[in-house]
Amino acid sequence: MGPWSRGSLSRVVKLESLKDEPYCWVICYPRYSPDELERRLQEMRTLGVKAIEFSGVRFVLNIPVLGKGCVGIVVAAHTEKGKVALKIRRTDANRENMKREAEMLRLANSVGVGPRLFGITENILMMEFVEGTLLPEWVETLSGEDRVVKDRIRKVLKEVLEQSRRLDKIGLDHGELSRASRHIMVGPNEEVYILDFETASTKRRASNVTSVSQFLFVKGDVAEAVTKRIGRVRREELISALRAYKRSKSNEAFEELLKACKLI
Repeated sequence: MGPWSRGSLSRVVKLESLKDEPYCWVICYPRYSPDELERRLQEMRTLGVKAIEFSGVRFVLNIPVLGKGCVGIVVAAHTEKGKVALKIRRTDANRENMKREAEMLRLANSVGVGPRLFGITENILMMEFVEGTLLPEWVETLSGEDRVVKDRIRKVLKEVLEQSRRLDKIGLDHGELSRASRHIMVGPNEEVYILDFETASTKRRASNVTSVSQFLFVKGDVAEAVTKRIGRVRREELISALRAYKRSKSNEAFEELLKACKLI
């Protein structure tokens, strides 16, 4: 067992102490080697990282982290300029470096989507630290006067679709928005962040709006939760609007889709 129990407080660890167990195993997860650890620590120094903060609801070797996926482990980090997020490439990832994901995130940033990219090395992406709640949980736990809650949800969902529309316009397909439970976060002031561009591509047809619309309104647990909170949309009307948008991707078709989703 590691030094944490689930639900425990965060811990800030200076770079040199990351050479100690169990931290070294997280930085080089899942296959540790001293040489690889030193390379990664040097990359952190290059990025200006002073310490790593282990916190979050996901766990690696019983140590809390912000995120854990097939490509990387996401942790909070402290720099002279403030708190950031680091995505550290897993040693068994199916890619040699983080360059392509950085390119996809930089492209998303160009239209105001995603956490801002601050820096890139071979094994690490340094990004804006985003605080907030994943969209499904935010929808489920929102409380207050019914009319006000509906308006707040509609405002956030409209922003999700508008950000997805901006990605469509530049031909960048996120790739995971049809199952976006862990890819959309709502900030404390109800800012919307689309996260994780590791499978994004400019080489396939961009279908962000249609994918996220189906996720939010057509099928699945999140669609059911949205329906429960803001009311049911007319399925036939929505499907028709989605088909029309998919054919033309025009501004007019997008506006009709927003109407079908009862967001305007």
